[in-house]
This record gives sequence, structure tokens and C-alpha cells, in this order.
Amino acid sequence: MPNGELIRIIRRQYHLPWSGIHGVAHWARVLENGVRLAERTGANQRVVRLFAVFHDCGRVNEDYDQFHGRRGAELAATLRGTAFQLSDTEWELFQFACIHHTDGLTEGDATVQTCWDADRLDLGRVGIEPDPRYLCTPAAKQLEMISWAYQRSITRYVPNFIATEWECAVERG
Repeated sequence: MPNGELIRIIRRQYHLPWSGIHGVAHWARVLENGVRLAERTGANQRVVRLFAVFHDCGRVNEDYDQFHGRRGAELAATLRGTAFQLSDTEWELFQFACIHHTDGLTEGDATVQTCWDADRLDLGRVGIEPDPRYLCTPAAKQLEMISWAYQRSITRYVPNFIATEWECAVERG
């Protein structure tokens, strides 16, 4: 699990509202979506967990931002080896997942697919119900998984670990 210190480092450079649609509660839901999926897909959970906190941290606006995934991966590159550890193989998966998470791709390594699905399952926060045609893994395409994630996203559910493990406050919405 990314710890409070890593979240504080990321927050210092984050340009958008902390409680916004791409902010910390979204990252936490993506993390929980990813962990739940990884149990079924066999994805590398270290990669999935780090993807959750870096994939949108490089955004400069809440709308179209073509290079935000790349900026998130670039920030992660400056922290790799000090704030967190990933092997070279894990790093390649992580970078690819971050850089390409908004490209609409569905094919790839199970870990990358799990990262993308974890994010796409949280689209309810912007008024979009996840469509199984745009999900990658059989686990994410299950109606039970879509429903569970969608309900959390439309209510802007805030996981408790944000306050306890990440040691930060967020407005509940």
C-alpha cells in the first residue's frame, strides 16, 4: 500500500483540487478496484497499487489532458528507489499502464489490463457507467464487479484508509 509519506510527496506537486474528480478519493477507489481485480486476474499488486496513486497525479486540468499519464510516470521515476521500490520488469509494466491508461486499449499484460480496468470502473464519478466492451479482463466485465464499483463511484465513496493509512483529510461527497 502506498504510505502517507508517498501521498504527501505526490500532493505537494498535485495541481488540482484534492477532493476533485481526479483527486485522492478517486485514487483510493482505483486502488481498491485494482486489488479486488488482482485477486482474480493474478496481476502484480505492487504495480496496481502504485498505478492507482500516480496515474492521474500529473493532471493539470479536470478535462482532456493528453500527457497526464506520462507526467505521472515521470514523477514516479524521480521517486523510484527512494519512496518506493519496483523491479525493472514491474517498472516497465507500471510505466506502460500509466502512459497509456486513457488510450482506449484493452489488450496487454494482465497487470496492465488490471490497472486500466481499475480506473475505468470508477467512471461513474463523471457520469459514465462502465461498459464491458471497454474493459479488459473477464473479472472486470462481471456485472457484480461493475455494479459494486459503479455504486461507489457515483456516490464518491471515500475509503477509510485515506485518513488512517494515508493520513490525509478529504471532503466526503
